[in-house]
Amino acid sequence: MDKLPTREQLLNPVLQALVELGGSGSIEEINEKVIANLKIPEELATIPHIKDKDGGQTELEYELAWVRTMLRGNGYIASSKRKIWALVDNNKTSIMEINFQTPQLSEEQKEEIEESWKAKLLKILIEKLSPSAFERLIQRFLREKGFSQVEVTGRTGDGGIDGKGIAKINGILSFHVVFQCKKYQGAVSSSHIRDFRGAMVGRTDKGLFITTGYFTRDALKEANREGVQTIDLIDGEKLVEKLKELNLGVNVELVEKITIDEQWFDGI
Repeated sequence: MDKLPTREQLLNPVLQALVELGGSGSIEEINEKVIANLKIPEELATIPHIKDKDGGQTELEYELAWVRTMLRGNGYIASSKRKIWALVDNNKTSIMEINFQTPQLSEEQKEEIEESWKAKLLKILIEKLSPSAFERLIQRFLREKGFSQVEVTGRTGDGGIDGKGIAKINGILSFHVVFQCKKYQGAVSSSHIRDFRGAMVGRTDKGLFITTGYFTRDALKEANREGVQTIDLIDGEKLVEKLKELNLGVNVELVEKITIDEQWFDGI
């Protein structure tokens, strides 16, 4: 494979990915399954959508977002509030062929992809926050998540360690954690992870790497490599989701209306 599949060529692989995932899956699960099934090489899977301007989104992720919108617009899949995508009718879908033309999307649907709140927030984090302001944001974020004694300690030549804190699990177990927060527009590679791990040796129980960009597949593997300290990773998409969850710079207004969708249960 020397180039990425077109949107039309990705329609059936996305459906097949959902079939293999049991009828539903997160964006990450679907994307990983499509990459594995189509054997898309690393160099194609990690091409940035817009170089130095996309906050870490790859071209493939961008195309797959359009594909999900196309499939939803044609009634094949639906998404929940938690961004879990599911087949509308499990009974009708195996490996199916879809032969509809690319639909004309509404302005609202285009805005969902092009100007989503996640993209807007990432743009603010990358373009408007200074490095020190970003470190303070991560400090606040970790405190809100229950960390104590969170300090920003970033110093030149400190191996990429920007801060430290103590994480408690269930109010009983405590772990000393060092973190690196990288305000970055592109890919974080496996070499970044190895350098960070080297700086961690003998200084901490756990490591946490937070970025506004994204991690390459090799970086993900390196962070979880057997025989060495595991490093927990938070990429740009996960970070903005957590900021929304904590209402840190993100306000959510909901008007609750509850209805029972009896037909939904027929498709299980």
